Amino acid sequence: MPRPQKSRRIAYMPGVTYFKPAGTPMRALEEIHLSLEEAEALRLKDLEGMEQEPASKKMNVSRPTFQRVLASARRKIADALLNGRAVRIAGGNYEMVSHRFRCRLGHEWDAPMTPAEDGAPALCPTCNTPGTRSMLPLQSEQPTEKHIRGRAGKST
Repeated sequence: MPRPQKSRRIAYMPGVTYFKPAGTPMRALEEIHLSLEEAEALRLKDLEGMEQEPASKKMNVSRPTFQRVLASARRKIADALLNGRAVRIAGGNYEMVSHRFRCRLGHEWDAPMTPAEDGAPALCPTCNTPGTRSMLPLQSEQPTEKHIRGRAGKST
């Protein structure tokens, strides 16, 4: 019997979770599922430019595991782009370790999660603009524990 898989830490919840080729009806598309930890690996390595060792530490996995997650994500994205498939980003085995917020002017920042979240901060720490919003799912969709955990096949 294999040992249970550890939750991978993610620090960013994408605002857009579905992509499809333009001009192709939904009913005619095959869909590829990209887990949130695969999206996080892509973000850390390809968008943030981190090396694999520090990125693997951020995700709380070994470097070889990070490489496997990253390779799986890249293979899925290449398949979708080259073969005209839709991509859905959802699920996986993850632990959300911070909240991400955005102000109306587009500034983004992370704030540590607390057991009793009471919404977004009133002001942006960069520009002091009111009207910030959380980049996580709606509060009604979130558990009230310190870390948000997700499992494949279940919405979080």
